[in-house]
Amino acid sequence: MNTDEEGIRRIAPVRRRGGLLAMSLLSCGVGLSAAELATEDGYRGIWYFNEPLQNEYKFKYSGGFATYPQQHIPIAIYARAANKTFFVYGGTTARKAEDRQELLHMISWFDHETGSVPRPRVLLNKKTEDAHDNPVLSIDDAGHLWVFSAAHGTSRPAYIHRSDKPYAIESFTQIAVTNFSYPQPWHVPGQGFLFLHTRYGANRGMGVGGQRNLFSMTSRDGVNWENLRPLAGIEHGDYQISWLHGRTLGTAFDFHPPPLGLNARANIYYLATDDFGETWRSAAGRALALPITAEANPALAYDSRKDGQLVYLKDLNCDAEGRPVILFLTSNGYASGPENDPRIWRTVHWDGSRWNESRITTSDNNYDHGSLYIEGDRWRVIAPTATGPQPFNPGGEMEMWVSDDRGAHWRRLKQLTKDSPFNHTYARRPLNAQPDFYAFWADGHGRQPSMSALYFTDREGTGVWRLPVQMTAGQAKAEKVH
Repeated sequence: MNTDEEGIRRIAPVRRRGGLLAMSLLSCGVGLSAAELATEDGYRGIWYFNEPLQNEYKFKYSGGFATYPQQHIPIAIYARAANKTFFVYGGTTARKAEDRQELLHMISWFDHETGSVPRPRVLLNKKTEDAHDNPVLSIDDAGHLWVFSAAHGTSRPAYIHRSDKPYAIESFTQIAVTNFSYPQPWHVPGQGFLFLHTRYGANRGMGVGGQRNLFSMTSRDGVNWENLRPLAGIEHGDYQISWLHGRTLGTAFDFHPPPLGLNARANIYYLATDDFGETWRSAAGRALALPITAEANPALAYDSRKDGQLVYLKDLNCDAEGRPVILFLTSNGYASGPENDPRIWRTVHWDGSRWNESRITTSDNNYDHGSLYIEGDRWRVIAPTATGPQPFNPGGEMEMWVSDDRGAHWRRLKQLTKDSPFNHTYARRPLNAQPDFYAFWADGHGRQPSMSALYFTDREGTGVWRLPVQMTAGQAKAEKVH
């Protein structure tokens, strides 16, 4: 039995609907447990590295990864009823750079009326330093906060927790211990959760055989889950990003071709559903048979193979007509360093009849990550596209780019940070982002362990604020540092 099949059985199949496995997460045997969450005395993020390299850049990627990765969506949500942006991030047990780290799943909020934040709460200690286990957030119709705590593969469990009170972070109930990676739980108003995620190991019994495959499942209440469906499994597997626009959920994904496998990322495909995951269509509206397992298929949005480029997905948004716009970066290779330049930031936009490509700028690492905002006819990107203190490592100095003609031409509006000691990276976009808390990220040294702080900026880039690293009171305002 492969590990994913074991994970499925741990969460207990209870019935089949439409030939697809249904499951109850509560039947995993852990029961329900409510707990008052401890607080931390400041905002400190996890430092993480992956895959050492034999060059001066040290790692394939590394740095302050509290808001990593982009495949964990959403991590911040504005709730109008509370006038707060709630957010989760990867914290750390370390108090200085040389300390051993363990990943803490942290939750907090930004109060838009007062501009303050509370002491962040510790949901759990994940007992790893792997930032792939970072949490994501969802909010249901009643205002309860749901935290989906990821696993990276099958060696550690994943968790689901629900807040005991609406729009409150003081205590949570554990709903389930299970297994999923790269979680993307979208709460569709009036319907429930449509949960996109990744499962490791071959799932050939469900029609996919790669190392990591894309799945969806649904739940009306967050407790009972059903309709487990494979979306894609091309060659060695896929990464995806997604976004909810009204009741339409879109997903953009790549695939891992041989022989490099996970260090090769090719092509961009796009699917969307407006019926709670029952039917998935291409951008042109064509209903597609799932799972998608062939490189050549009608969901193709961008062909990187023709140019021999790697593709790094960044963000997915929709224009005023609800048509998808995908932000991504192309590169000549997976390793850090100038030999894989140019690394080009691009968009592809479905205009109703075809995909249109545009070029924004360049940066110096594949894991420079930013977000795409669409504000009517103005498109905006916030990303670390300026060279930072550790060149050719992930991140750099944050910049703001805008296009006033739907991506045809781009201009740099302003540089947000400069003269920083560490690289800034993984600027993330809140769901329902408000102008005064518009992008959220962390910093960290690109080549050696360091402490990591967390930052945000507003829509116009009038400043960058650092969340308090050390707090003496129950609430504090962020410090304007740029």
